[in-house]
Amino acid sequence: MTLRIISLSSPLFLIPICGESSAKMRSLQFAIQHLMVSAKKAESAPDFDFVDHHTFQMFDPPYPPWDPTDTKSFSYDTLIRRWPVILTSIIDNLYRMGHDLATQPHELSPIVAEERIAAAKGIIEKISKLKYEMGREKPLLVSGRPLADDGEPSIGLYNQELAALEAQGKGTWFTAPWLFAECYLYRLVRSYFIESKALENYDPFVSQKIDTFQKSGNGVYQLASTMHEIEVEKGNLISDPTKLSVLFKEMIQMCLWGNATDLSLLTHMTVEDIGRLQSVGREAQESRKQFILHDDQEAVWSHVQTLKDARVDIVLDNSGFELFTDLVLADFLVTYTPYFSKAVFHPKLIPWFVSDVTPPDFLATFSSLLDPSFFGSVPSEEAKEHLKAMATRWSNYITDGTFRLSVPTDTPLGGKGGVGRSAEFWTTPYPYWDMQERDQELWKDLRNSSLVIFKGDLNYRKLTGDIRWPASTPFERAIGPLAGSFPILSLRTNKADVVVGVDQGVADELDEADNRKWRYDGRYALISFVPKTFSRPLHMDEMSYEV
Repeated sequence: MTLRIISLSSPLFLIPICGESSAKMRSLQFAIQHLMVSAKKAESAPDFDFVDHHTFQMFDPPYPPWDPTDTKSFSYDTLIRRWPVILTSIIDNLYRMGHDLATQPHELSPIVAEERIAAAKGIIEKISKLKYEMGREKPLLVSGRPLADDGEPSIGLYNQELAALEAQGKGTWFTAPWLFAECYLYRLVRSYFIESKALENYDPFVSQKIDTFQKSGNGVYQLASTMHEIEVEKGNLISDPTKLSVLFKEMIQMCLWGNATDLSLLTHMTVEDIGRLQSVGREAQESRKQFILHDDQEAVWSHVQTLKDARVDIVLDNSGFELFTDLVLADFLVTYTPYFSKAVFHPKLIPWFVSDVTPPDFLATFSSLLDPSFFGSVPSEEAKEHLKAMATRWSNYITDGTFRLSVPTDTPLGGKGGVGRSAEFWTTPYPYWDMQERDQELWKDLRNSSLVIFKGDLNYRKLTGDIRWPASTPFERAIGPLAGSFPILSLRTNKADVVVGVDQGVADELDEADNRKWRYDGRYALISFVPKTFSRPLHMDEMSYEV
């Protein structure tokens, strides 16, 4: 057996230990100890990382992914109902934009206006064709052609996967893995806007995002007043772990249920419906505890208490109210606890799953919060001042680096010219367990974080690969080789079929009781935590020991 410790440009180790005899294991242990002593002498490295052999290979889960071939699954419902609605909303948006440019006063020159109207017509034609083909089990490849290089990231990756699926006989909308097909759909639509030139910086979902956020005023003002109350008690809080524990868990639940506002699902929601989803009071949270089917709040709190002036990363999901709750959580952690001093936010580079946060969305949130007229009516002058104070503090945090976007804040859609390099991985078709292989820079950067929070359903699907795991599968197993890379906290309200970390008996009972709707209707939630396994990577030249 060969023990190989690899670093090269990456702090990785290969230890093929499965199935070895106890004698060989003792020899292996001796070799490891020898290497550790040698390494300490050479580089004074106090901590070491050992990653199993499978880390160097693409993780191959033992179950297939969810796909629309299961007509009882939410993936099938998404294909035949949700995606057509979303595509129709883009068509409607473009039609209204073109109509307004043709009939309403505007500041654009006649030439630019005509170019945008023509571009809108061209995109409408393409999306109409896509919608038609999608509903008739046509190939994912539109007109049989791969995606053309449009100058933005991931085209080659998608074409690679498209070719592989076609070779496997899974190259249609009805047979492809749901997660891949959905990612591909948004990248395909993005390519239409890029190719149009005149609308390459246009987000077809932005008006929906703004409209929904404007309807969230009650929840926003309520949380702003809560943060004001915490500010008053700041001196007592920082020195009292018991109080901090209670508030930490309330903030986690607030952030968890803030994920209920997902525009890809809210196709027919009223203002009242949205308000109910966003209710963030303590009584509302208490009533929802029974719906958290996996709850690692105690475990993550135990981890947090070991930290001091640490960095927290939030891999964002929806813009609007959910992003607001993410900012509230980050504010609480860096302002009112001794555990964190910096927060890094990770956006998507392109319009993604309707409401995901892009860099322009992130920036617009601050200006919206500081605009007294944005939410319309104000509960009271006091509430107005509370929001202003909080939003001003956040703006200052952006300026001084306490809050930081993982890409430059002025990054345009698409992140052309490499300006959005550190966010490219989030809109690839790959599950997150491939991160170390596909984007080592991102993986290594996240290893510098003391807590990485993955928000929402899509991030959960990508963490678990959207695989048909049995519900009782431990979350740590379901995220494959990503487990242990850095401390992972997933906050997810259920909006897709995949569920792990839940008692199998409970899952079976719920499946039977409501025809599996609990998996995707947003009533139930999961709080899942996996700690970092090792503390620091060892950097050495490649070495081999025979044992």
